[in-house]
Amino acid sequence: MRTIILLFASNVFMTFAWYYHLKHQGWPLWKAILVSWGIALFEYILMVPANRFGKTDGFTLFQLKMIQEAITLIVFCAFAVWIMKEPFHWRYLASFAMLIGAVYFMFSKGAV
Repeated sequence: MRTIILLFASNVFMTFAWYYHLKHQGWPLWKAILVSWGIALFEYILMVPANRFGKTDGFTLFQLKMIQEAITLIVFCAFAVWIMKEPFHWRYLASFAMLIGAVYFMFSKGAV
């Protein structure tokens, strides 16, 4: 559970670092870069222990990456709609369902 919480928190910082500057088009590029890197520092502070704990707790690298990508999508969707005021379309839900299917297959114990 600690891995999931740290990955979630890390992704909140990552999403802000990568996309929040787009809300401030008047910023010079150097300012956008410095602000983004300042925010991204906290992403790394959380992401490194999340991955270490996850590996210690028995997740494979592939599972850690899949968890991170699913969390990234959830956090990004919330950010895009609530912070950036982007419209949400049904096709995003369909795409999200397919990615959740990928997560399911990653963790399934079925015969290959």
